[in-house]
Amino acid sequence: MTEITAPIRDSLEESLPEVLMRLVSELHDVAYLIERIEPQVLELGGPGLLHSPDSVKVLQGIDLAVQKTRGLAEFIDTVTASIPSDWMVDLSTALSLVKLADMQKALANGMRHGHSQPLNKAAGDFDFF
Repeated sequence: MTEITAPIRDSLEESLPEVLMRLVSELHDVAYLIERIEPQVLELGGPGLLHSPDSVKVLQGIDLAVQKTRGLAEFIDTVTASIPSDWMVDLSTALSLVKLADMQKALANGMRHGHSQPLNKAAGDFDFF
């Protein structure tokens, strides 16, 4: 269940490359979630959906969002490879701005189990937040 959390500890120093790789993982998760929208839009819109220029633009926008998100993840991944592992950053302020508990936890210490919205959730399931 996703929830809003209390502020993080006063000081939380972490290795910059480790933090950036957790960010890369989050970006890949976002791309995955966006990518799952497209087939649903096609299913809901039916066969005539692809005949509407506005609908095609929306589908192209979804595809572009996935490509950009993955591109950002790959960019950060590549840049991170050249950063010394002993470079430290204080995450406390940045983490206090992240309102989703699962994302905050994943960025703080890498603790996440699978995607934020697994495929095996039953249709109609939802989380209160």
